[in-house]
Amino acid sequence: MPHIMIVLSPYYKDVSSYLLQGATAVLNDSGATYDIVEIDGALEIPAAIKFGAFSKVKKYDAFIALGCVLRGETSHYDIVCNESARGLMDLGLAHDLCIGNGILTCDNMDQAIVRSDPRQKNKGADVANAALNLLKIKTDLVPSSARG
Repeated sequence: MPHIMIVLSPYYKDVSSYLLQGATAVLNDSGATYDIVEIDGALEIPAAIKFGAFSKVKKYDAFIALGCVLRGETSHYDIVCNESARGLMDLGLAHDLCIGNGILTCDNMDQAIVRSDPRQKNKGADVANAALNLLKIKTDLVPSSARG
C-alpha cells in the first residue's frame, strides 16, 4: 500500500479544497495512505516535496502537488507557473520521484473552478491517478535496489 505526500497550497481555498477532494477520493479508492502538508504558495511546493523525499522521519512512495495560480497584471504569474513546474520536473527526473503536478495555471477563477471541481473536470483526481501510475511504472521497471 503506497504512502503519498500531498503538498497543498490553499491560496485559493475553494479551488484547493476541490483539488484535494478529487485527489483524496482516488487515493482512498486505491487503498493508498497519505499525509497532507500545507504550504503558502505554488513556488514553495517543490521545496516541500524535496524535504519529504529526503525525510529521515517519513517515507513517501509518491508525491502530489496541488495549488492554483491565476493570471494577474504582472509577469509574476509566468514566473510562478514556470518555476513551480520546472522545480517539480527537475525533482522528478533528478531523483526518480513520482510526482503528480496538480498546480492549475488559469486565466481566471471560473476556469480554475471548472478544472478543480470533482463534478466537472476533476483535475485533483487526474493528478492522483498520474502519481499512482508513475509509481506503478517505477515499481515495474526499476529494480528495488536502484529505487530512491
